[in-house]
Amino acid sequence: MRSVRIVQIHDVRSRRSADDFPRTEHLAYKIAEVATDPVAVEPETTEMLLNRIIDNAAVSAAAVLRRPVTVARQQAQAHRTRRGARVFGVGGCYAAEWAAWANGVAVRELDFHDTFLAAEYSHPGDNIPPLVAVAQQLGVRGADLIRGLATAYEIQIDLARGMCLHENKIDHVAHLGPSVVAGIGTMLRLDTETIYHAIGQALHLTTSTRQSRKGAISSWKAFAPAHAGKVAIEAVDRAMRGEGSPAPIWEGEDGVIAWLLGGPDRTYRVPLPAPGEPKRAILDSYTKEHSAEYQSQAPIDLARRLRERLSGLEGGLDQIATIVLHTSRHTHVVIGTGSGDPQKFDPDASRETLDHSLPYIFAVALQDGSWHHERSYAPERAHRPDTVELWHKIATVEDPEWTRRYHSTDPADKAFGARAEVTLKSGEVIVDELAVADAHPLGARPFERKQYIEKFAELADGTVEPFEQQRFLYTVDNLADLRAGSLGELNVSVDPRVLDKAPVIPSGIFR
Repeated sequence: MRSVRIVQIHDVRSRRSADDFPRTEHLAYKIAEVATDPVAVEPETTEMLLNRIIDNAAVSAAAVLRRPVTVARQQAQAHRTRRGARVFGVGGCYAAEWAAWANGVAVRELDFHDTFLAAEYSHPGDNIPPLVAVAQQLGVRGADLIRGLATAYEIQIDLARGMCLHENKIDHVAHLGPSVVAGIGTMLRLDTETIYHAIGQALHLTTSTRQSRKGAISSWKAFAPAHAGKVAIEAVDRAMRGEGSPAPIWEGEDGVIAWLLGGPDRTYRVPLPAPGEPKRAILDSYTKEHSAEYQSQAPIDLARRLRERLSGLEGGLDQIATIVLHTSRHTHVVIGTGSGDPQKFDPDASRETLDHSLPYIFAVALQDGSWHHERSYAPERAHRPDTVELWHKIATVEDPEWTRRYHSTDPADKAFGARAEVTLKSGEVIVDELAVADAHPLGARPFERKQYIEKFAELADGTVEPFEQQRFLYTVDNLADLRAGSLGELNVSVDPRVLDKAPVIPSGIFR
């Protein structure tokens, strides 16, 4: 039984330049204080951090031959250095910020790693590549990497709890720059002032619009968090050399809240751990069994369950007239028909667009009874006439109760699911609902270490040799005991013959 989480709620609002607002009251300073609090990492948190390192490696292996990942890898390989960080799949050492860039794209490309949803969306596993890269370049111990990752997860999740970005069309990676900085600060045992200035720089440079997740979604969706991690590393480097930052970055008269978020009249309430409180926010996050936007995880499992009932009908799925998915506002407007995006019904849409189309995802899961990170998005799959027909019969609507549960702070009540109302051509209505995905901690088949290893084995099959898989898993198991200079062992090697199958990329500026 986990102990009660003790937090301090910080009211964060815009301030005039003439206000008496001491630096120690700035949110960036409060976060820096959390980063420098030398509290021990609890065993349960460490265990979950190791699970997420395995999870990131799994999805990176599955994405290693995709075009955006190949582009990022080649850019990183143009920045080779004598003593640096590792790039997933290949040998050699590279500048830490570029290794973080390449590995961040590999982790994010398939939209298949961990998630936390509250006032804002987040993928806290995006913190792992930049922290590992810095740790490898500077010869950090495994125990210090774990400490840093616990902080990074804590800060990103706490910002997501208290500060909504998307309502002002700001992309969620604006929470990632500060969390990476905080994690690096903990890992390197930097002082509060240095971390404070690096947070300000990182936030200032990673605040961008949500257009990367709207309409025709491009590969930049994968690049965006990697860019935030790269920028955060560079911000820490400058701050360590004594450079300052725009301040107060959130609260300033011309700062983020005043002009990019809720404006001068808006107050955000951000929870941070009280002094001496362990950083355990990672335990409130969850990974994905299916390669699709998190709010589609439970609907995929619901579709699989409904398929068993509907397939027994005479005429099967052809008897469906309409499907209405009652769900939260977030799900309705981001991946549902409330988005108003016609691209979500376009068979020629990009993979990135289709994995943000709940009507498409529900149709395919209902027909196939399964979900696959490649086959479910294949062009021939999206163009199947019976799929297109079913796809266009599906709509979403906001249900206030699902919206309330989405925002609930009670883990037993919080939900990201939907109620499906399937109307048959006969007029009969079949109703079923699912609150959380099967893989969720409260789901039918919660992910534990066994499931993370199985996911890694499945996604690495044919890309990473079995012996290399076992070597990597052994390294992860023993991460807390790895000595300084040993973290290069966290890199996973891929047979060069596999990498030879990657797409041919035109040359750019970096050679």
